[in-house]
Amino acid sequence: MTDLRAFLFAGVAGAAITVAGPAAACDLALLLAVDVSGSVDAGEFRIQMEGLAEGLRDAVVSEALIKGQASVALVQWTGASRQDLNIPWTTLDSGDALRALARRIERQPRLWTEYSTAIGEALKFSAVVFDDAPACKRRVIDISGDGRSNEGVEPVTMHDLLRAQAITVNALVIRGDDDGLPGYFADNVIVGGNAFVFTAENYAEYPERMRRKLRRETERPLSRLGRDGPVPVLYRQ
Repeated sequence: MTDLRAFLFAGVAGAAITVAGPAAACDLALLLAVDVSGSVDAGEFRIQMEGLAEGLRDAVVSEALIKGQASVALVQWTGASRQDLNIPWTTLDSGDALRALARRIERQPRLWTEYSTAIGEALKFSAVVFDDAPACKRRVIDISGDGRSNEGVEPVTMHDLLRAQAITVNALVIRGDDDGLPGYFADNVIVGGNAFVFTAENYAEYPERMRRKLRRETERPLSRLGRDGPVPVLYRQ
């Protein structure tokens, strides 16, 4: 009788495991790539980090990230040989996990202060970071910057590599005095059929633009198609 009870218990346990099924798949691997080049002063760096943290805490963004079991990482970048994985891939499977990541981001110290702007090198470094990312349905680099690339490989030369790895690149541009900067990012930096550029006129606008950008990145995107295929989308709103 004892053996029979053990056999029946094992059968019930096996059935329970079968019903549970696999864990929910990760919907989004999101890499936040922050410009810390010499054109960014200490106050502007802090605005970026606090703006990212507040954007992640946004009710719409946080719900989408947690529901999709998203994974988020943070990179600081500046000159050709200066990129760092500041925060490794972190799975957001609960409100506590998301709030902990937001706190960690807003408390991050700045790694460099006086170097050039190497956007292509930042993209190349970020692509390698995805080697250790979870298996997610979407892979996105969210890059922010306030200037054009002036060192290292040109960002446009990274496009084939990024497409081969199914990585989308979206951008938040802090325009300042360069009216052509959003167009430069649209032509040279962003990658993917759903890729887009958000524009902030200055750093004071950064937090609100980042919040809206994260909302768009965490929703299910639809391609905008032109006669020659997907076209980049530039946002000012």
